[in-house]
Amino acid sequence: MVSLRIQATSLAAALFGVALMLLPFPSVAADQPEAPALTVSLAAPAQREWPETAPASGWLKPWQEAVIASETSGLRITDVLADVGSAVKKGQTLVQLSQDSVLAELRKQEAAVRTAKANLAKATADADRARQLRPSGALSDQNIVERLTTEETAKASLESEGAALESQKIKLEQTTVTAVDDGLITSRSADLGTVVASGTELFRMIRQQRIEWQAEVSARYLPRISAGLNVDIDGPDGQLIQGKVRLVGPSVSTGTGRAIVYVALPIDVHPRVGLYVTGKIELEITAAHTVPETAIVFRDGINYVFVVDKDKRAQRVRVETGRRSNGEVEILSGVDRSSQVVTSGGAFLSDNALVKIAGEG
Repeated sequence: MVSLRIQATSLAAALFGVALMLLPFPSVAADQPEAPALTVSLAAPAQREWPETAPASGWLKPWQEAVIASETSGLRITDVLADVGSAVKKGQTLVQLSQDSVLAELRKQEAAVRTAKANLAKATADADRARQLRPSGALSDQNIVERLTTEETAKASLESEGAALESQKIKLEQTTVTAVDDGLITSRSADLGTVVASGTELFRMIRQQRIEWQAEVSARYLPRISAGLNVDIDGPDGQLIQGKVRLVGPSVSTGTGRAIVYVALPIDVHPRVGLYVTGKIELEITAAHTVPETAIVFRDGINYVFVVDKDKRAQRVRVETGRRSNGEVEILSGVDRSSQVVTSGGAFLSDNALVKIAGEG
């Protein structure tokens, strides 16, 4: 009997416990409000005036190259006064050629000129005497003609020897090879002791140290490109270089469908030639609706932004982007100027997430 009572008491207690578990109790979680997923800053798309651009890429090359060559032949290089990388001025001596043989020829020719002058003086005197005696008949006509002819011959001889003397002086000047313009030496072929021939290249230089960008541009942009347009170039050291269109090439490559646009760089900018760089040519100014780059969320190859509605819920919106500049992105479609766009942190949000707006209590 005692055992039965104990079993009955245990069973009653168990049933009472189950009943308590089944009774409805108020949920603490249900009474708490939903917590915001993130505190965000909002901004409406801004309206900017941005230039449309044409992308381009190409090589940095000299604006003009100058070849410095020998103008005389058979002379030996006695001194080389410039090297690759030297910045030179117009008229600066770069190479000195041997002058010994030229000076000897010059002295010889000066003597020949003096001889020609003496011969002319004698011939002139004889001719003047013949002119004086012609009326008297003291000299035959043949003798008079000979004297007058000798005078003319002496005059011609003096002119010829004088011209030869000038030629020797020019050759003497040519023994000093100078820079044809201000510029930067880019190659040197002159070696000490070399006997040069006429036309032998000694140096090559970039005139005035001016570099230009020969940018390749798609032919579809050519009708909108003209001289004077501004160009932004991504310099080899990561620094932005601003240039201007100097010339638009007259032909289009049949292989690539691209044309060359010649872009002048600022005179005080001297990047290394031979580098391949990219950039963009500014075409015309148009309006653009922009948001900060940090507002763009890139998922699965698609651009999105999060827009917050009046209930402070973030809605993911697909957008089409365009130009980019100074940390901002042009929005072509998806949101309008009345939208409140999450400017940062969108990557951590999910669609329809509750957010807290920065600055609000």
